[in-house]
Amino acid sequence: MNPMRALRQYQKVNSHAQISEASPHRLIQMLMEGALERMAQAKGAMARGDIPQKALLITKTIDIITGLRAGLREENTDDKEALRQLDSLYEYMTKQLTLANAKNEPELIDEVARLLITVKSGWDAIAPE
Repeated sequence: MNPMRALRQYQKVNSHAQISEASPHRLIQMLMEGALERMAQAKGAMARGDIPQKALLITKTIDIITGLRAGLREENTDDKEALRQLDSLYEYMTKQLTLANAKNEPELIDEVARLLITVKSGWDAIAPE
């Protein structure tokens, strides 16, 4: 067996194990980490001129942010306004990533990464229930 293929298979199994054991709080953290990782990879692909890979990674990031946005539930919070603001922020991130993809602008990816890091740091500060 190819050693790289074996490593990827191990990582996939390990990732599935982490997901199945993770709390809902940890799952959100993992999604945010995954989005940040894919944005960094997309910038690398952009720098190399690997347009198909850049587009794939930005699309994966948008999918993650869309998933985070879809997970927002009014019934889970007393602060409806904060929830609406976070929903709008996720929508803005998606638009900026779409623009970054279309215009090949790494600065837009950086902007979204900074915004997501801010959201993630707030989420990280919340103790899981």
